[in-house]
Amino acid sequence: MIRKFIPAFFTVTLLGALASCASAPASSPANGSWDFTMSSPFGEAVEAKVTMAADGGTLNGSFDLGNGRLLAIENGVVTDSQISFSIQRDGSDMVYEMSATIEGNTATGIAKAMGAEVPWTMTRQQ
Repeated sequence: MIRKFIPAFFTVTLLGALASCASAPASSPANGSWDFTMSSPFGEAVEAKVTMAADGGTLNGSFDLGNGRLLAIENGVVTDSQISFSIQRDGSDMVYEMSATIEGNTATGIAKAMGAEVPWTMTRQQ
């Protein structure tokens, strides 16, 4: 009886463990709240509170620039630790094409707009 019970118990336990792994997707390194900083081409610092969430390979979120200025992340893509997205500047046709690499609690990237490229960083809020 014990010989039949042990293999059956092991099989059920293994299948349960595998099922729980398959049903719990890995969390994306992009998920969370971030502090964003970028120097504008005019030398001014641009700061924002950023919220991002990955759903499969799609990146969603927003940039809160304060004073009611909230910009949506558009065309967001996340692949492993790489992110890319667009942000349309409010009241303008200007679109920023953003890309970055996330390493731990820091994202380092480039913003492209109107032929200019500007570096930017984000730090995960703790």
